[in-house]
Amino acid sequence: MRNACSALIIGFAMLSLTACGTAGNVGLGVVGGAAAGAGGYELHLNNQKNKVEEDFKDKKIDEKERDIRLDQIKRDSLLQ
Repeated sequence: MRNACSALIIGFAMLSLTACGTAGNVGLGVVGGAAAGAGGYELHLNNQKNKVEEDFKDKKIDEKERDIRLDQIKRDSLLQ
């Protein structure tokens, strides 16, 4: 999931460098910004998932609570 976001961001960055014309640059800038925002959001969700797993290992939450939280994180993900 993380690699897909990184590849998407890098791809849009490369496209923005090679675009022709002002309208192309603006459009790719908007798309590139959206891709960067989505990548940041997915990274945040990955960090949340890791936190839930840590809490489970440390016995701060039980298995049922872990499953509920991981399901919520999965539903919030843009890359399901």
